Amino acid sequence: MHAPKPKWLNDAVFYNIYPQSFYDSNGDGIGDLKGIAAKLDYVQEMGYTAIWLNPIFVSPFRDAGYDITDFYKVAPRYGTNEDFAALAAEAKKRGIKVVLDLVAGHTSLECEWFQQSAKPEKNQYTNRYVWSNSVWDTDGNALISGYSDRDGCYMKNFFYCQPALNYGFKVITRPWQLPMDHPDCLAMREELLNVMRFWSALGADGFRVDLASSLVKNDPDGEGIIELWNDVIGRYKVEYPDNVLIAEWCHPKRAIRAGFDIDFLIHSGLKAYTTLFRYERGTSVNDEFNSGDSYFRRAGKGGLTEFLNEYLEHYNATKADGYISIPTGNHDIPRLSLLRDTEELKAAMVFLLTMPGVPLVYYGDEIGMRYVEGLSSKEGGFNRTGSRTPMQWENGKNHGFSTSDTPYLPTDPAEAAPTVAAQRNDPHSLLSLTKTLIALRKAHPALMADSAFDVVHTDYPFVYKRTAADETVVVAVNPSDATQTVEIPTPGEVLLQSGVTVENGTATFDAVSYIVYKI
Repeated sequence: MHAPKPKWLNDAVFYNIYPQSFYDSNGDGIGDLKGIAAKLDYVQEMGYTAIWLNPIFVSPFRDAGYDITDFYKVAPRYGTNEDFAALAAEAKKRGIKVVLDLVAGHTSLECEWFQQSAKPEKNQYTNRYVWSNSVWDTDGNALISGYSDRDGCYMKNFFYCQPALNYGFKVITRPWQLPMDHPDCLAMREELLNVMRFWSALGADGFRVDLASSLVKNDPDGEGIIELWNDVIGRYKVEYPDNVLIAEWCHPKRAIRAGFDIDFLIHSGLKAYTTLFRYERGTSVNDEFNSGDSYFRRAGKGGLTEFLNEYLEHYNATKADGYISIPTGNHDIPRLSLLRDTEELKAAMVFLLTMPGVPLVYYGDEIGMRYVEGLSSKEGGFNRTGSRTPMQWENGKNHGFSTSDTPYLPTDPAEAAPTVAAQRNDPHSLLSLTKTLIALRKAHPALMADSAFDVVHTDYPFVYKRTAADETVVVAVNPSDATQTVEIPTPGEVLLQSGVTVENGTATFDAVSYIVYKI
């Protein structure tokens, strides 16, 4: 049985902060926890109710901190465990939850667990990772050979430097594959729970789980990983019932059944997200993620069929027990602003902040920060590096991110690079619209996470109703450059409007326009 969803999620809006790129408090060129604490007033001013931090733990940063050396210690470049506790306490004073990134499936090569596991002599960590029984058994080159004197090859979970932790195999095909109920695999579950308890005791309000579906191997129907998470989350929720568990799974029907409160609808797995914003085609960043066929583009060549088919299937199956989050973006994909102008971004933001489930804004998307092309890879970013550049607070040195002469990444070099300072007091800015939408969502029950969702009109514009017990709100968005005319429910109080006129039940939508109203 799924544990009850935390009630605070109904009007929650998450803000995803990439710690090394948000604000540098000590001038070393890298963002830190004290820097995040210094910007909590901004987070509160925008109306965000929770922040999710990408990994903050000790790491060699070959994959931006997703290669962890010590799960129980904050990386010195970010501060200390005490700094995290202080950040969590300051956030709570403002009504803001703090969610950490939980990398459950792997560690770094430098992790002491792995160093012990890599020894030829048997010890308590020998089976903590997935190893074959011979250095020559590479399982068809799927395993990494020759790392140490241990006679075996280790399995990676992502990059070569991220050896897979051993939670067992659902289907056993090799003698070295352990079953899920092997004592050493069960011990790994206990270690995972210990990590969760440790940070929760220091003030974490839950976790976003990286590669949540990757823990159990040879699990074709997903039943093994669902069983594992039901066990882990079920026991965790007994102790921390109000904390949130968010999956990076992109398969809500499985993730919610596994006990998660939220699953991200993103670029991996299902294609619903990419058809809206980053339709995949070609090989370059521009071609692969913004071909022109995305629905939210002026070109008007996209469609909603694939999105709605997948979304409604998962929404209807999970809405009683959990939420789907459609984020503006994250650290792994090009910025939402790539090949979009401000008006296109506004139309997208209206949609993202009025849909069911729990919305998430990736830092800087509220001001339309650009994907910075042409950067050399940093900390394993490769083509993702351009989405990880420092937050742009104001004009001037490093756009107010750091006083360092050599920040770890440069800010946007464009002369018109967007900043918080430039948009904060402009009522027509993307920042102001985002703030308005968050306020509307929190003020109107029909726009909150639990409220009903019904499609009224597809193609261009997209029209849908959100309904609570005593309130119905209609949202209509035309992301295309073409004027559109459709019949819509008769408006009552208009909450937000741009480029739409309604007469006798017929609405005329100008290019890239939207309206939000009560009926």
